[in-house]
Amino acid sequence: MVRLVYLLLGADYFRGRWRTLWAIGALWMAAGLALFVDGLDGAIGFPVTAFAVLLGVEGLATLVVSATGVGGQRALRVVKGLASLVAALLVIDASGRHLGNAVLSIVFGVLFLADGLLQCGAAWVVRYRRWRWVFAGGVSQVLLAVFFFQPWPTGYAGTLPYALGLLLFFGGARMILLARHARATREEPAAGALPASARRTYDGPPADHEAALTVHVWTPSGSARSPTRPQPVVDRYIAAVDQSGAISTGHAAMESPEGIYISLYPGVEIDRSPGEFTRVLRATPENDVPGVFQPDYTTESKAWCPSTEQVRIRNYDAAALARFWNAYRRDTTYNLTHRNCSSTVSRALEAALAGTVAARDGTGWGTLLRLLVTPELWVAAQVRRRAVTMAWTPGLTLDYARALSMLADPRRLAWHRLWRLLPGRPG
Repeated sequence: MVRLVYLLLGADYFRGRWRTLWAIGALWMAAGLALFVDGLDGAIGFPVTAFAVLLGVEGLATLVVSATGVGGQRALRVVKGLASLVAALLVIDASGRHLGNAVLSIVFGVLFLADGLLQCGAAWVVRYRRWRWVFAGGVSQVLLAVFFFQPWPTGYAGTLPYALGLLLFFGGARMILLARHARATREEPAAGALPASARRTYDGPPADHEAALTVHVWTPSGSARSPTRPQPVVDRYIAAVDQSGAISTGHAAMESPEGIYISLYPGVEIDRSPGEFTRVLRATPENDVPGVFQPDYTTESKAWCPSTEQVRIRNYDAAALARFWNAYRRDTTYNLTHRNCSSTVSRALEAALAGTVAARDGTGWGTLLRLLVTPELWVAAQVRRRAVTMAWTPGLTLDYARALSMLADPRRLAWHRLWRLLPGRPG
């Protein structure tokens, strides 16, 4: 999440604040270590009940605010609010109760175990650059799962301090890395800044008649040549298999009003038969093939089919996108998992949205605080983390683009709209 916050606020926002970021990171690490140690002796000094109340209030506030959202934004906030409420109830139930603490420990253990095994499996299969480090990170999560599962040394009483301590410690470490990066980053050229006319607050997504940056996604099942076998989750995020056994992985592209069209496709047909599919998943040089950039959406959609999903964004940096595209298109290499259509579009989207939140909302500390409490930031960070540790797919790119669109073109909380939704309001 720290990396995504840096992206959306931009290097200029953090360059003069690196000392503050470093101090906050060090404080978080110290607090996290203190919390973890506090949980080891079973005499918990952490205010568990107060933390649960704050978590519950945050969940209720998110649910209330979701009433003014639209579409995917409303759904994300409802899920986030319900998750916070459930977590608060679990914490309150665990306070002073052995059974509640045990349930909470099992929940944390299952989450760490599932994420660690998934991360290890993806790293072992895909073998992207630095896969050994990612594999080691997955192993560490499995070990943490074991730590949460077993009752030593406090009989589960220290579950919450353990979890919060780890969260603060590693969050602080990432904050210090961010501070170091901000200090070392050179000042960006003025040409990359948004014009003054773009520094405005938008109320929701662009209308159909308005020009906007468009992410096109052909989902695996929606773009298959024949009806596919139902495979929940798999055919949404990985690949769909039709009745004849052919595999469809879908596609992603990006189109800007300025005439940029980004769509990377393999220049030679890749063998996607079930027997060879595991081999070509590896992000190694022997699986690199020549790639081709499609000329425009009209040509591509006529040759194949129209995109099944579109995400439109109007608050973006056209100059930054152009710089990215001019550099990126010099290399036409295609790799099914390392440099594919989805990773290309996701990188282009990040280039286009870099610094847009600060350019729109200003460079004060309030901008950072508002961004940190936005539920869509958490969703985008989780999607990005999963894609980076596995591989970008059209399904992940679609979810990422939707979450980022809600951050780039936010629907502001309009209290007069919320007032009209309240039952029994006067007048």
